[in-house]
Amino acid sequence: MIERILRLAGAYSLYEKWLERTVMGREMPQHLALILDGNRRWARMHGLSTAQAYRYGADKVEELLRWCLDLGIRVVTLYVLSVENIMRRPPEELEDLYNVLLEKVERFLAEELVWKEKVRFKIIGRLNYLPPKVAESLLKLEEATKGHDRFHLNIAVAYGGRAEIVDAVKKLLKQVMRGEIHPDEVDEQVIEKNLYTNGLPKPDPDLVIRTSGEERISNFLLWQIAYSELVFLDVYWPAFRRIDLLRAIRTYQQRVRRYGA
Repeated sequence: MIERILRLAGAYSLYEKWLERTVMGREMPQHLALILDGNRRWARMHGLSTAQAYRYGADKVEELLRWCLDLGIRVVTLYVLSVENIMRRPPEELEDLYNVLLEKVERFLAEELVWKEKVRFKIIGRLNYLPPKVAESLLKLEEATKGHDRFHLNIAVAYGGRAEIVDAVKKLLKQVMRGEIHPDEVDEQVIEKNLYTNGLPKPDPDLVIRTSGEERISNFLLWQIAYSELVFLDVYWPAFRRIDLLRAIRTYQQRVRRYGA
């Protein structure tokens, strides 16, 4: 049994190296977005609590950060918690997730890699839906890294794509009422300036990955993913490997992006 595991591990290592050589010679996505799905199902499969699964998933984010830095991907957006999750999930489960978020913020603030690689955090979503201590902690991380510019890690929490568009429309209406803009001047660029992702070097993802085998977008970046490539992987987020990331990038590179042409 041990010999079989070692042989399998060796095969995975060779496959990973081959995949890396394959993707590194081609166009890399500049902005990668991920829907981190499958934590609870992974927990049930392994006889663990939801809180434990969230911690495994949070640790996986640190691994992902290192992988993306190595591959030269400079903008990453993670869908961590939706507006619908907050409305529909049990309070005790949300509390587990909030505790993990608080722990992870403190870890990122102390993480040498964040400062060495100039990782900038941006929190997108309706933070007023979160407990004050959680919102304040996330904003603390955003504020502490606002001077960084080499890598952008966006955390979508208390987020909904429709909510983002609604909030953008409200901002625009206020601008119109104040006479700052005429309705005829509203175009795609004006709307984009009022979205949560305004200010990113590349607001629109090139590649969106969803883990867990589900094949839907679930209200994620509805405006921004108009021309994104979508890849759905049959692996739960805590079990996500570097091989899975490389496979998704290879799929992205094999597609012909026409942008309506």
